[in-house]
This record gives sequence, structure tokens and C-alpha cells, in this order.
Amino acid sequence: MERVRGWAANASLHRKLAYLLVVAAVAAGIATVAIMVGTFKSALDLNAILNLIYLDGIILLLLGLVVAWRLVSLWQEQRSGQAGAGLHVRLVILFGLVAVTPAILVAVFSVVFINYGLNNLLNQQVATTINQSRVVADAYLNEHRKNISADAFAIASDLNFNAPLMSGAPQRLNQILSQHAALKSLSEALIINSSGRILARSEFSLSLRAYKIPGDTLEQANRGKITILSSDSEGRIRAIVRLQSFVDAFLLVERFVDPKVISHVNRIKDLVGRYQMIKKERSGIQISFVMIFVVVAVLLLLAAIWIGLTVATQLARPISSLITAAQSVSEGNLDVRVDITDSPDEINTLGRVFNTMTTQLGNSQQGLMDANRQIDERRRFTETVLAGVSAGVIGLDSEGHIHLPNRSASELLGTDLEASIGRKLDEAVPEMAGILVKIMQRAGQTHQEEIKVGRDGQFHTLMVSAATERLEDKVIGYVITFDDVTDLLSAQRKAAWSDVARRIAHEIKNPLTPIQLSAERLKRKYLSEIKSDPETFSNCTDTIIRQVEDLHRMVDEFSSFARMPQLSLRNENLSEICRQALSLEHNRHPEIKYNFDLPDEDIKLYCDHRQVSRALTNLLKNAAEAITGNQDESDDPSYMGKIDLAIHVRPAKIGEGNEEGGELVSVIVRDNGRGLPEKDPETLTEPYVTTRTKGTGLGLAIVKKIMEDHNGQLTLKNGDDNGAVVSLIFPPMEKLAVENVAPDPTDEDPMKVATNLVGKI
Repeated sequence: MERVRGWAANASLHRKLAYLLVVAAVAAGIATVAIMVGTFKSALDLNAILNLIYLDGIILLLLGLVVAWRLVSLWQEQRSGQAGAGLHVRLVILFGLVAVTPAILVAVFSVVFINYGLNNLLNQQVATTINQSRVVADAYLNEHRKNISADAFAIASDLNFNAPLMSGAPQRLNQILSQHAALKSLSEALIINSSGRILARSEFSLSLRAYKIPGDTLEQANRGKITILSSDSEGRIRAIVRLQSFVDAFLLVERFVDPKVISHVNRIKDLVGRYQMIKKERSGIQISFVMIFVVVAVLLLLAAIWIGLTVATQLARPISSLITAAQSVSEGNLDVRVDITDSPDEINTLGRVFNTMTTQLGNSQQGLMDANRQIDERRRFTETVLAGVSAGVIGLDSEGHIHLPNRSASELLGTDLEASIGRKLDEAVPEMAGILVKIMQRAGQTHQEEIKVGRDGQFHTLMVSAATERLEDKVIGYVITFDDVTDLLSAQRKAAWSDVARRIAHEIKNPLTPIQLSAERLKRKYLSEIKSDPETFSNCTDTIIRQVEDLHRMVDEFSSFARMPQLSLRNENLSEICRQALSLEHNRHPEIKYNFDLPDEDIKLYCDHRQVSRALTNLLKNAAEAITGNQDESDDPSYMGKIDLAIHVRPAKIGEGNEEGGELVSVIVRDNGRGLPEKDPETLTEPYVTTRTKGTGLGLAIVKKIMEDHNGQLTLKNGDDNGAVVSLIFPPMEKLAVENVAPDPTDEDPMKVATNLVGKI
């Protein structure tokens, strides 16, 4: 009982309806069959049969819809590939065949039996017997009719004969009627008129009131015929005849007949009528019985199919759940469990084993996840440490494939090493191929060397160290560490050259001043006294003075490189600085075409006006000298030098500006001269590196120093066609932490002081 209550509480509405329809179908089928075979008293009640058939049809329709809905659902499950749908379909087909086969056999045999029964019922012997029974019954009743007709005729004749004697003597008439009734065993004898009023009666007559004669009977009696009136329900027979000797008088006689005989006669008539009806409607009856049986059979068949579906579902559902759970486990979901009951059957046992297995797998997976989490935490810690290291670090496996680069490595090499994970080092960074070969050949040793890496026309010097990673006696990988020592080497060279320049400037500048003063004094004092060859004397003194000035200019460059003055930063108009520098160089080289590309608004820059102007002048001077040299070497008479000066402003990218963002200002000088050397153009910014015969190699070094003091960059590259493109890139507008120091009077050029002194002498 508790299980039934639990099912009723948990089952869905459509399942409850389906079970209710199945129970109703079975009950309606049994009731229909019972009534058809006459089990109940209402077996002959046509209305009850029709009502049951209607009920069967309604239940059949509803149950058919439920079964069809369930079959469609099963078909959709199979089409969608739901787990266990194939097994479910096979079970449904099996149970359907088990239910359909007996129903078909019973239907066939039932139709045969119905036909056999009707044939036996309607054979010739039965027909003869029934007809003879009817003849006997009719003969019995006809005999009674003849007897009462004869009695009525005899009494009427006697009354007509004695009519004159009985006229006006009703008592006499009653007495004669009583004698005739007693003599002929009549239950009653009456004389009535056409309106039914009793004129005379026999003794013991039961008719106390008027007797109404039917119109057709009265009409026949008026024609002189004896009319028989029978009442099967009352068990009596009457005869009426007109009394010709009386005025408006009719004789009515009555005799009782045994009610049992009348009942048997009526039953025989009814049976004969039913037999004739069955014989006449034989085909319709057969069809009706077959249809009724088909309805009941289909009703019970659908009920059986639904029961089969339910049983198949009960068998397939645990297997489907198990298949679905297994698929979830294959997809990595180890928390899935199958529902089991307390039943000790094999499917529940399988479900318990499956749940135990998934629990153990889940515990194992959790252990692996904990171990992997610890490994991942260590890896993230290592990556965090490596990300915070300024040096580049690349982890390699035993085959030399990249598996762990840090961010600094990608920045130093100018490439995205994260995208190269899994590739060999010599493919991602060809410059390190030799280092990888050496460290593989010297397993267990470290190796260190300098390499040059070029990216986007810029070359950097990297100090690379390589070490082997071992686990016991097996090599499991290699670690490559490197750092950019370009600035360090450049600073070392600059420091060395600055010291040399300072010493040279000190040693050369001291004798240059008296030499120039002496040469000028000789020319001024003795030129007028020399008469033999004054031109030679003048040329010699001019040569001395000119060469001393050239040496002095070189010494000035040495001094400038050795000791750059401190910056005096102010908000300056960069556009105006560029115009002044361009105008000055245009006056020096009018044969060159100068173009100036400026934004619509003036560009403000926090900088040292004198140093920036000096850098621009140096770049424009180098461009003009490159064009002049190219003109000397070119055979094209139509060649014309061209220098473009442009200012570009763009938003600063990540890592280029301060935390608040800003804009980068670039001053670009482009010429169509001979261009830069293809190999290592960045070396031109190092001291005493030059491509001109009379160059000192300090111009670009000074420009680079000026840009470094402004936290900017100097970039060199060749143009798309000919010539060079040099850019001065200034950082976003931010004040440098440099004091605005006024120029020291002691920094005044000693040569100018000496010249002023000579002029005063």
C-alpha cells in the first residue's frame, strides 16, 4: 500500500491518466463481452450494449492517443540518438509482438466461431422446428376463435329467434344470457348498444360499466360478421356479433384462456419473429459482432501494448541511465551517479558497482587535481619570478624545443616567443643556433658568449649564458639566459672615449692658442717688412691659422663630447626650433630643395632649446653632406638633392609613455643622399665611427647623447628608395627632474678669450 501511495505521489499526470485508461479499457472490455454473452440480466438491453460500445470507443480513442504519443516520443528519442533508445525500441517491438500475436489468433477464431454459431442457429432443422411451433400455436388460438365464434352465432340465433318474447323483459334476457354462458362455459355474455352501454348481462359478469367497442370492430359487426377480440395480456378471447332482431344491439361473449398457454404462444411468436429478423439481418449481425469484437480486441490490445511499453521502459530506463552516465564519465564528469533502489536485481547491482567506480575515479581525479594544482602553483611562481627578471630566460626541453620563455626574452629579442612554444630554438632565434649546438655538445657545462640580434633595422648586443638541466644522469632540458648589454658596452666605450677626448682636448688646446696667436702676430707685424716674397709669407701664415682653427674645431667637438652641458629645460616651441634650423641650413645649401611638413598648430615641447637645435643642425648638416657626396658620385645630371623635415605626433603605446598616457613627438629628417651602410647602421652613433673622410665620428654620438638626456630615442634607417631616414623621438610631455642651471662663465671658449686678448694688444 505504501508503494502505491509513493507511486501516486511521484508519478506524473500523463502516467496516471495512462494507467487509468488501461484499467478502464480492461474493465470495459470484460463488461462488453459479459453483456454480449448474456452474463448479466441486462444482456438483452440494447441501450446498455450501445452505451458500452460508445464507452469502449471513447476509451479506445484516448488510449490510442496515449500510445501514439508514447511511440512518437520513443521515435524521437531514437532519432536524437538518446542513450538506450535502440534497446528500448527492440523491447517495445518484442512486447508488441507478444501482445499482438494472441490477439490476432483470438480474433480469427472468434470470427470463425461467430460464423459457425450463426450457421448452426439458422440451419434448416431449426427453421422447421420454429415454424412448426408457430403453426401449433396459431392452430391452438384459431381453435379457440372458432369455438367462441360458433358459440356467439348460436346464442345470437337463439336471441334473434326469441326476441319477441323478450322484448320489454330485461330480466328474462339476463336469465337467457346466464343459461347460455353456463351451458357454453363462457365467462361472460353481454348485450350492448353501439355506444357501449350494457343492455343485458349474464350472471357473474364482471363488466359493470359501459364497454367501448372499437370503430372497425363495430363496422364489421354491422355488416353481419362475427368479430373476434382477443387480449393476450389478460388471457381471454371475445367475440361480438350484431343482433338483427334487436335495435342497436350487439352480443359480446367472452371466454378465459389459460395464461400459461397464451404466454407460450406469445413466446413462440416472439422467437419466430426474432429468428426471422436474425435470418434477414444475418450479414449485418455478423458485421456488428465482428466490429464489436474488434473494438474490444483493439482496446485490450492497446492496453497490452501500453503495458508492454511500460514494462520495456522499466527495463530500458536503468540501462539508458547507465549509458548516459557512462557517456558523462567519458566526457570528464565524475560526479554523475545512477539512481538505484533496494531491489537485489542485477541492474541495481550494476548501478551500485558503477557508482562505486565513479566515486573511486572522482577521488583519484581529485588527487591528481591537487597534485596538478601544486605543480601549477609552482609553475606560476616560477613564471612570476621569471616575469619580474629583467634578463631574458628561455626554457628548452632535451631536444631544444622552447617550452617556457619569459616576457623579457620576447622584448629583448623583438619577437613573440609565446607563439613559438614547441618550435626549436634555432628556428625561432637563428642567432642562438650556435650556442644551442655548443651547449648540447658540452653536456653538464655552461657556455657564455656575446651575440648580435637585429630586429627592424636595429642591432643589439646580447650576453647569452646557457646551462644544462639534469635529472640524475639524464639531460631533461636547457636554460638560456641573456641580457641586452648594448647600452653597457656603449657606455663603456663612451666613457673611454670621453676620457681620451678630454685628455686630447687638454693636450692639444694648450699649444694651439699660442700657435695661432703667434701666426697672427707674425702676419700683422712682419708682412709689411717682407719685400722679397710677401705672398708666400701670407699664405703660410694663413695656412697655419686655418689649420689651427680646424684643429680647434675638432678640439671643441672633443670637449663637447667629453663634457655635455647640463640641460636647461623649458616649454619651447618645437615648430619654431625646426624652422630656424631649416632656414640656417637652407642658406648654407641653396642648391638643395628643403620641404617642411608641420602640423596646423605649433608643437610645444619641454626641452633644452640649444641642445635640440644643435641636434637638428647636426642631422640637417649630415643630410646635406650625404647629398653633396652623392652628387659628386652620381652621373645623372638631373639629380637634385632633397631634404624633408617633418613633425609627427601620435598617441604613446604601452611602455612608451608615463602612467597617465600622452603623445609621442617625432622629428623626422629624410634625404635622398647616399644612405646608410647596410650592416649595423646603429654603430654610427658610437664615438669616432664615420663614413666621411673628414668626419670626426662625434656628430651622431652627440645627437644620441642629447636624446638620451631628454629620455628620447634616435633611430636610423634607410628610406624605401634612396637616402636615409633619421628620427628624433621625444617622450610624452613630462618635466625631467633636472635643475635649470645657468651656464658657467668658466665654460666660455678659451680660444675666444685668447682672441679677444690678442685684439687688445
